[in-house]
Amino acid sequence: MSLYVMKFGGSSVGDTERMKRVAGRVVEKADEGHQCVVVVSAMGDTTDDLIDQAKKLNSELPAREMDMLLTTGEQISISLLSMAIQALGRKAISFTGWQAGFRTEPVHGKARINDIHPERVNQALAEGNIVIVAGFQGMTEDGEITTLGRGGSDTTAVALAAAIKADACEIYTDVDGIYSTDPRIVKVARKLKEISYDEMLELANLGAAVLHPRAVEYAKHSGVPLIVRSSFNHNEGTVVKEEATMEQGVVVSGIAYDKNVARISILGVPDVPGVLAEVFGALASEQLDVDIIVQSGVMDGKADFSFSVALSDRENALRVIEALHSRLPYREVTSEENLVKVSIVGAGMVSHPGVAAKMFKVISGEGVSIKMVSTSEIKVSCVIDGEKLHDVIKALHTAYDLDTAEQAVIGGPQVRR
Repeated sequence: MSLYVMKFGGSSVGDTERMKRVAGRVVEKADEGHQCVVVVSAMGDTTDDLIDQAKKLNSELPAREMDMLLTTGEQISISLLSMAIQALGRKAISFTGWQAGFRTEPVHGKARINDIHPERVNQALAEGNIVIVAGFQGMTEDGEITTLGRGGSDTTAVALAAAIKADACEIYTDVDGIYSTDPRIVKVARKLKEISYDEMLELANLGAAVLHPRAVEYAKHSGVPLIVRSSFNHNEGTVVKEEATMEQGVVVSGIAYDKNVARISILGVPDVPGVLAEVFGALASEQLDVDIIVQSGVMDGKADFSFSVALSDRENALRVIEALHSRLPYREVTSEENLVKVSIVGAGMVSHPGVAAKMFKVISGEGVSIKMVSTSEIKVSCVIDGEKLHDVIKALHTAYDLDTAEQAVIGGPQVRR
């Protein structure tokens, strides 16, 4: 007997018919002799609908009350799925995130998990239940309900799998694995059988949203094998694990893109020690993540530098920078939208020189200028104007021989919870 954590996203449980299909899938797994813990998201557009209702009442959306509101979506899902499984003749019990033992930091909207006490989950399993757990939520030590932010249900599933020592964590979604890039852009994008944690983490951080980065981090840290597969068919999925078989000759595994990008430039900053620490310390204190940072040359004791943030954080980041003006004199602050970050990822890049040069040549060949660049051992990212995104991705996919590769990785625009 193996212990599986099975996670189903909102589209998989979007209505009662899909809920019944998920219940049948879970019971099928249990009938094979396995213990099952199921993590689910809110049904379909429930979360968006709740947010819209809140906006009609209060445009400021108080963070604590939004957590109280949004966690109800998952509670609807877990109770309905438990009922559906019971209707198929199996014992099932549902738990909220806090009932399942999730303890988080005291941050509303995007809390991190501090600890998990899964005693009730383990007890319910010992009593022969299929256990249904609400994703995306937890509780502080002071009893405040919190949500885990984007990708929270993925993170719930992987963290719970580690806490209960599950044999694997299966992520069921509306795609049947990890692809070389978004197949809606490149029709010949291929699914791969396996990918390493490190490659998947890079891709997830770079916009390939089939898995959330925090979920991959948990899986890597705890050694939990992840399997990404479709909730709508029984096709073989993609395994995310420590070491993945590298296809001979394939240097780049996949191409990801992220449209949620803005660039902010601070011009005419005094070139003195501590300036960058002051700016990015202020941004960090507001929980604003900065991605790529580029500083230009110094002239007359003044420097210019730019950095990228999520487009959704642009206004808050500008507000923080403007608040610094009284103690950090600068000439001007500018910002850009309509940008996209395109990235290539592959473990084979470590031992192959010229990978970045080829990327730059391909992008310039499409008549596109590169605004910012970031690299690591297994990825290269370029921030470009978004108008020719599809042309750039297709050209890169061909240039790195992914059109004909038997295995590849992912890129895609889904938003996960």
